[in-house]
Amino acid sequence: MAEARRRTVRDLRRGNREVLLRALYFGGPASRQELGTATGLSAATVSNVTGDLLADGVIVEAGQVGSDGGRPRVILRANAEHGYAIGVDVGETHVRVELFDLGMAEQAKVEYALRPARHDVELVVRHILAGIDLVMAEAGVSQERVLGVGIGVPGLVERGPDAVIHAPTYGWQGVPLGALLRGASVLPSSQGLLGAQTRSPRTGTELPLYVDNGAKTMGQAELWFGAGRGARHAIVALIGSGVGASIVTDGMTYRGANGSAGEWGHTPIAVGGRLCRCGARGCLEAYVGAEGLLERYREVSPSADPLAEEVAGLAALLADGSAAARELMADTVTCLGAGLGNLVNLFNPERIVLGGWAGLMMGRRHLEDIRAATARHALAQPYAQTAIELGQLGADAVALGAATLVIDAFLLDSAPRTTDAAVLS
Repeated sequence: MAEARRRTVRDLRRGNREVLLRALYFGGPASRQELGTATGLSAATVSNVTGDLLADGVIVEAGQVGSDGGRPRVILRANAEHGYAIGVDVGETHVRVELFDLGMAEQAKVEYALRPARHDVELVVRHILAGIDLVMAEAGVSQERVLGVGIGVPGLVERGPDAVIHAPTYGWQGVPLGALLRGASVLPSSQGLLGAQTRSPRTGTELPLYVDNGAKTMGQAELWFGAGRGARHAIVALIGSGVGASIVTDGMTYRGANGSAGEWGHTPIAVGGRLCRCGARGCLEAYVGAEGLLERYREVSPSADPLAEEVAGLAALLADGSAAARELMADTVTCLGAGLGNLVNLFNPERIVLGGWAGLMMGRRHLEDIRAATARHALAQPYAQTAIELGQLGADAVALGAATLVIDAFLLDSAPRTTDAAVLS
């Protein structure tokens, strides 16, 4: 009974610590009295817990403000230099690695190019590990001060220490990314890139790893710091080479039975339509994802450069004033509106955030058209309650969101960590 009571008290203190730290992290600097009002915790609890956080260096004093007739109040804030988080964006055409402090200010960044048609597992793992070392060295940050590495990847992520990735459109099936980043020697022949046997680097990282789908990491970044901030029910749509979405219900990311919820790009909008990279026909991704869209552009326009990389190719399409290009973009906007309308009808969000590099490029030119197309394909009442906005975090949203996986874990348990942490997803 005594042991059970000790666990309960410890859990209560841990919970109070999380509540206060989140209040400071998301609410900004505050006095102890303001923290008590914001959290509902007693003055004694606030004093005890903030004392522990100050002693641990997790928060710092940030000056004083006057009070009505009493002593000046000490202002507290989260200590941005207490630790660092690394965010990794594993995309179709790049691996981007960024180092952030606890205030999510970028400290260092490196990007490695990938060929869109080939995503070799060994190469991606080497880029991630090299990037981790490089950003720490560039910022002068030791490994001991890094709280962990968050990684946004395409496809489905199986929970567990191996963080197994299933991403058919990326060419990965059953890739144990977590194990490879830890330095596991060989992928079984039935796994990896198109079933090929693949060796990982001889050494890996000991940093805690947190792996999730890239659309979901972008969604969390927009919810914390961008266009989704303050929304309880939201959809964050990622349109790049492919298409995905993060579905937020009552402030929580909806994952489904095994984590694959949000594969919006593979919902059909045309029965028997164009062949998608996933092997099905008529998927939304085949019509509005950059890869599929540029294939359509090359089919209808002799001016389309067949060798252009995707960003340049989409920019050329958007700038093309020919009748064929205008008709193609009108059809693309209609398809996108149908896909967004489905989201409105299914999930009744208060906000839809359109992001991803291709989504932002199209949205900057055609946002009003996209809104109108969505209205035509959604029920009037839920659409009237839905705002459609562009993402605010740009090309770094996936990596930033991946880093928030580390920060989220830190806020949950800000006690001193060990490096013997499981890969999370």
